[in-house]
Amino acid sequence: MKILLIRHGETTGDIEDRYGGAYDDHLTEKGRQQLQHTAEQLDGQKIDVIFVSSLIRARESADIINEKLNTRIEVMDGLRERNYGVLGGLTKAEAIEKYPEVVEAHKDPANTDSEGESQSDFMERVLSTFSSIKESGHDVVAVVSHGGPIKTIIRHLNMPLPDKIGDGEIIEVVL
Repeated sequence: MKILLIRHGETTGDIEDRYGGAYDDHLTEKGRQQLQHTAEQLDGQKIDVIFVSSLIRARESADIINEKLNTRIEVMDGLRERNYGVLGGLTKAEAIEKYPEVVEAHKDPANTDSEGESQSDFMERVLSTFSSIKESGHDVVAVVSHGGPIKTIIRHLNMPLPDKIGDGEIIEVVL
């Protein structure tokens, strides 16, 4: 099975310097262009299905890719980014002003707050979803998601973790 892990494009939250996570934001015009470039790289490939996070930025990215591929899209909640609780969606400046102790605690990725999702719960959710993708019976799939879930999958597969996963980047995995 070949799996193409694809990160969504640049978002409004990226340019506004917001904490990421499980909140919804849209692609910027630059993000749309990034995904059009990604779609061009995939043009002509036979991809059975696109599995996509339920968050808007990922769904918009999958839709742009699918303009070239014209395949089935399946939305999977388990591919969402981690819920960072009270920090999710706040600008970094707002977060430091309102929740300085939570910002400090979140420097350790194992930490969360009472409204957020623990690192272990997040990893369990993502890997359970990834397992169902592997068992789907398809030959070639695309997974359009976020940096956190993609890194979780890469670590799980004992692959080298890139320093950064770029907007619209494709990481190919062969199982």
